[in-house]
Amino acid sequence: MSNRIVVEQAGELFSLLVEQLNDWSRNKVRQRLQNGCVLVNGRAIAQARHNLKVDDVVEILARGHGVSRTTAHLEPLFQDHSLIAIYKPAGLLSVASAKEPKRHALGLLREQLTRSQGGAELYPVHRIDRETSGVLLFATSREVKDQVTAAWSGAEKTYLAVVEGRLEPANGTIDQALRMDAKGFRAHVSARPEAKRAVTHFQTEKCVKGRSLLHVQIETGRQHQIRAHFSWAGHPVVGDTRYGQPDRRLGLHAWKLSLDHPLSGERLEIEAPAPEDLFALLS
Repeated sequence: MSNRIVVEQAGELFSLLVEQLNDWSRNKVRQRLQNGCVLVNGRAIAQARHNLKVDDVVEILARGHGVSRTTAHLEPLFQDHSLIAIYKPAGLLSVASAKEPKRHALGLLREQLTRSQGGAELYPVHRIDRETSGVLLFATSREVKDQVTAAWSGAEKTYLAVVEGRLEPANGTIDQALRMDAKGFRAHVSARPEAKRAVTHFQTEKCVKGRSLLHVQIETGRQHQIRAHFSWAGHPVVGDTRYGQPDRRLGLHAWKLSLDHPLSGERLEIEAPAPEDLFALLS
């Protein structure tokens, strides 16, 4: 079978691969996706639900010849003259750090826009942790960034989280102030005066083999809020080496972001489909 497929009918990438690679297991197909071994029109795509168009060219590379997800094309989820939302893969920093000043979403997106559009100003509206995948939003001017930031309390941030154990009750709210320990870079539930209000709402979607998939909404956006809150509750996020135990990946995905557009006032609903390796934590 050829490792190059020209798409004849629009549909999802994973469905096409399963159909064409009929002698492969579904798990093997997922592994090739997550290892950056599947290219669509020359770009590495890791999302199983990526939408294909007629005449798209899909290439399947041999294992070991994949494209690193941290250097692959960053997939836009929404883009206009004011805002750009991308899918940030797990393992990629949102912005530069002192230890890693070069490889981060902000820098990669600037390079990408320079190649395709001749350049663009970019200002990060928010950040998500390196090991968290999902929606990441940028503004194309400082004025737009300031407008979005000023109205950020009206934005709705929904995550998917895979945590250890079964929560009782299954749905609820964690309302516990957090303080950041700069030395250990850990957030702690605390009653100290410097602790800041932090509110996390959760709803259990399902429980499988001693782990739970949750829909999580945060009222506040404290650093490590979800990770620290569920660790405090005795249900650490799976794969959290800072607050729990290691696994294949961190079980946290920034799933949906809803906010008012700073110029039009239109309500934007931006969604990043969860990667297969997140759901694999339940199996």
